[in-house]
This record gives sequence, C-alpha cells and structure tokens, in this order.
Amino acid sequence: MSFRTIIIDDERLARNELKKLLQEFAEIEVIDEAANVDEGLEKIEQHNPDLIFLDIQMPGKTGFDLLEELHRAPKVVFTTAYDEFALKAFEVNALDYLLKPVEPKRLSDAIQKLHQEESREPQASNGNGAPIRSTGLLSEEDQVFVKDGERCWFVKLNEIRLFESVGNYAKVFFGPNKPLILKSLNALEERLDEKVFFRANRKHIINMRWIDKIEPYFNGGLLLELKGGEKIEVSRRQTVKFKEMMSL
Repeated sequence: MSFRTIIIDDERLARNELKKLLQEFAEIEVIDEAANVDEGLEKIEQHNPDLIFLDIQMPGKTGFDLLEELHRAPKVVFTTAYDEFALKAFEVNALDYLLKPVEPKRLSDAIQKLHQEESREPQASNGNGAPIRSTGLLSEEDQVFVKDGERCWFVKLNEIRLFESVGNYAKVFFGPNKPLILKSLNALEERLDEKVFFRANRKHIINMRWIDKIEPYFNGGLLLELKGGEKIEVSRRQTVKFKEMMSL
C-alpha cells in the first residue's frame, strides 16, 4: 500500500527536511509540495492525495483555513511549532501532530498510526483490487473538516445524522456536537449521496441510516425520529419520494 503524499509548509527548509526523513518509509510517496494555502488547495485538487503533512501557521491563511475549503479531507498530519499545550485548544482528531523540528521517532509513530487507521477502514474497490477514487459525490467513508470557533473535527459522513439550515450556514449534528459550517443546504445536497442523505424539507437533510422511527404526520407528511432524538418533519412533497426510496 503506498500513500500519495503532499507536504504543505511555507518554509522550504522544513519541506526538504521532512522529504529527507520520509525517504526512510517506502510506502510514503511524496508527489508534490506547496508553500501556502492557495497553492496547497490547487495541488490537493489536482492530485487527490491520500495524506498531507500540513503546517498550521503560514502567512495569509492557516492550515485550518485550508481544511475548511476542502470538500473532502485526506488524512492529515500537522507539522507545527505550537507547543503541546497550545494544541490542546484544537480538538482536531487529526492523525497526528509533529512538533518542529520533526523527530524521526515521532514521524515513525505517525506512519504507524496511518497503517493502523488504514487497516480499520473498509476500502471501496473496483473489482481488480484497486481502491476507487470517487471525484464528485462524497462517500460515507469520506471525512469532512468542521471548525467552530477554536474547536475543530474531522468527521466521517456516516457519523453525521443531520444537517440543519441556519441562514447561510448549516448546523452539523454528530455525537453531542452541533457546530455551524459556512455552507448552504443546497450546496451540501449536491455533494451528498442521495441514497444515504435525504432532503426531508427546506431546512433539513437527514442521514437515512440514523432513522429510528417513522410516524404518519398531518397533511400527509411523515415524522422521523433520529437515533440522536431529533424529530424531523418530512414535507408532503418529499414524503412521496421518501416512501418510494424506502419502498413503503
């Protein structure tokens, strides 16, 4: 298994040093590098890498800004001069944090984590064993980056039970969290697989795998209760579509 990797860091010396250290790991294939967020976004769009090593503080935009602009987040290892204490402020469940200067032992630990995570994840395959790279729609295994104030998360789509429209924002429901992201429901709907994510009404997109109960509701609509306890009304128009999909 080889991991196609991009290094994003504004310091050329830091990029070179990391590239040199990564030569020890045959499975890490450094395919490109970038010196800032805009260049990084361009390279990620172009190559669709499996892994990025990402500096947090860069001139102009931070590593977190880059992640917010991605539709689909690859695996991320942060490289940063922040100390451990400062990092506690960010609740990002990234693969790992490497403090600069990067120590070979810590890098080895991060690569080890990468393998462990990879072996846990089901791989979509195209029949001849090669993993499928979907381009347009997001799959349930894809992870998205969500930032709300100082708190950040990588969330797998299958963990998100509900998106709720709040003006130009969408509230994302996963676990006990409900952060806001700057995306409209219409924009989200275009990227989500409609077999899994259903537009129940003007304000809500639900993950069908999280439905706990379905009840008839007035005006010929339905009331869905999700496993998180939320009750969502399906509009009359969408009820017809929903019943067809569920073969009710």
